[in-house]
Amino acid sequence: MTGLSHVVSKYWMIFSIAIVDRFTYRTDFLFGTLMRFMPIVTTIFLWSAIFEGSSKNEIAGLTRDGVVAYYLLTMVGRAFSSMPGLAASIASDVRTGALKKYLTQPVSLIGYLLASRAAHKLVYYAIAIGPFALVFWLCRGYFPGWPSATVTISFIVSLILGFIIGFAFEALIGMMAFWLLEISSFNYIFITLIYVLSGHMFPLDLAPEPWATALKSTPFQYLAYFPAMLFLRGDKMAPSDVVAAVATEFVVAVGLLAAVYWIYRLGLRRYSAFGG
Repeated sequence: MTGLSHVVSKYWMIFSIAIVDRFTYRTDFLFGTLMRFMPIVTTIFLWSAIFEGSSKNEIAGLTRDGVVAYYLLTMVGRAFSSMPGLAASIASDVRTGALKKYLTQPVSLIGYLLASRAAHKLVYYAIAIGPFALVFWLCRGYFPGWPSATVTISFIVSLILGFIIGFAFEALIGMMAFWLLEISSFNYIFITLIYVLSGHMFPLDLAPEPWATALKSTPFQYLAYFPAMLFLRGDKMAPSDVVAAVATEFVVAVGLLAAVYWIYRLGLRRYSAFGG
């Protein structure tokens, strides 16, 4: 127990320091957070025009209100799962040799990054909770109502698991630097693909078959599409199916995190750093 408590206290310290660091530039952080809500207005106008032009009440099972609610919820999902700069940071540490500080100190690179990113998200939502609450209250008419307790809890769990999955994907891209000198092109392609494959660009139901089914079978859906649809349609599912769906996401999150540790260990076998 002593060893476990030492590990917990060590990463709790990292988490606490990261929170203080985020609040250092709180004004910039606040304005950056507020600007994230600007696309909501254009989204509402865009989809209102699409539905008026199509003369349909529903598209792929989604009404205009349903689509707007979906995009609001994907903003929440992506706020948890997006990891800006993580892959580039890992690649930079590998390329410059800064990675060696994690090899000579009793701190794991993966553990450190997880703790610091968790702190970042905590600070983000501490600042964004007010704007989020206001926007959702103003847009409450687009939602069919608040889901059941089972669905609400499952939604929150899915967001936390989405954080782990998003972290794992970015970390895997960053660790390509163990084998490649430059990963910026891969990172750009990955970010672009994620925007589409996660359902952040459009609801995956709008894709023609068999592509819609294929897209909803990938782990990328957990970054935006899955939490949003769980909130909107979870009450139409049996409670056991809701729990099973979140359990599947849990397995995916654990599997990807294990893959991150495995790839990291493989990368260290061919890593060399000199000087300093």
